[in-house]
Amino acid sequence: MKEHIYTIPVTEAFSENKDRCPFCALAEKLERDELDIILGASMMEPDVRSETNEKGFCKKHYAKMFNMKNRLGLALMLESHLESLKKEIKTGNIFSRDIAAKSVERIERLERTCYVCDRIEDKISKMFTTAAYLFNEEKDFKANFNEVRYFCLPHYREYMLAAKRVLSKDEYADLVRAANEKVTNYLDSLKDDVSLFCKKFDYRFDDLPWGESKDSVERSIKFLNGEETIK
Repeated sequence: MKEHIYTIPVTEAFSENKDRCPFCALAEKLERDELDIILGASMMEPDVRSETNEKGFCKKHYAKMFNMKNRLGLALMLESHLESLKKEIKTGNIFSRDIAAKSVERIERLERTCYVCDRIEDKISKMFTTAAYLFNEEKDFKANFNEVRYFCLPHYREYMLAAKRVLSKDEYADLVRAANEKVTNYLDSLKDDVSLFCKKFDYRFDDLPWGESKDSVERSIKFLNGEETIK
């Protein structure tokens, strides 16, 4: 079994999240942990400070750090980041177009990077690989896998791509069959629930039970784009 370091969190995610996408649960925990870390002691570490100065953060993660109420931690990180940018972004004039071009290039690069997003992406990519190995090597994991209700489509895609890279042809085929059945069954049930939700706005269907349709719109969005899209 490779990727030992990620076995425990992946196993826990599949055993504790039967009614949601386990990879969404993993991503949520990774994000929470990374935000706690970056506003804690690690922001004072030179290598971390250097990387956050270079990459900055996306709008979403700036907002989440702001709402965590650790204003001092955020301010200290911003102080260093702004000082770094001050050296790279300079006001040009008619004789220094190259300076303006370099500033624009730096800003564009900054808009494409996020320290927290990169950290999450690096770790969860290894967790997809771990989950692929576990499906074929651990009976308990496979049992938990079978009880998971669904995978959101973005994570289903990433899971299958990771599995194809590391599994044998037969192992990959087994995982694809199991995961595809889970996704298609959930898609069928969602379609039925959304249709029922729509019918309930027609007085002719007043006596029809709601079943699981009341939250079908929210669940559909989570299925299509991941839980982060709606909270």
